[in-house]
Amino acid sequence: MDDKKQYLEEQKEKEREFESLCKRCGACCGVKDGDPCENLALEPDGTHYYCRIYASRLGLRRTVSGKEFTCVPLRQILHKTWLGRPECAYVKTLNGQTGE
Repeated sequence: MDDKKQYLEEQKEKEREFESLCKRCGACCGVKDGDPCENLALEPDGTHYYCRIYASRLGLRRTVSGKEFTCVPLRQILHKTWLGRPECAYVKTLNGQTGE
């Protein structure tokens, strides 16, 4: 395998690992702030969320109340601007916490 292909495969694996941390709490999509993304949907279990357009979610979007925002991969802003919520698995990982 050439270096470029190996690098791309490693990046895909890191992204899968990062994505697997998500517990689908909805915090990063605004559910805890009371004005979530209009594409956020509640799972039938009543506690977990999912994005209706996840594969094409990035870019200009709107909240339920109509406010515009730019959806970006959380890993791009986690260390910079999105402080998250204590229950968020990404925030826990960033702070060195493990478990539920």
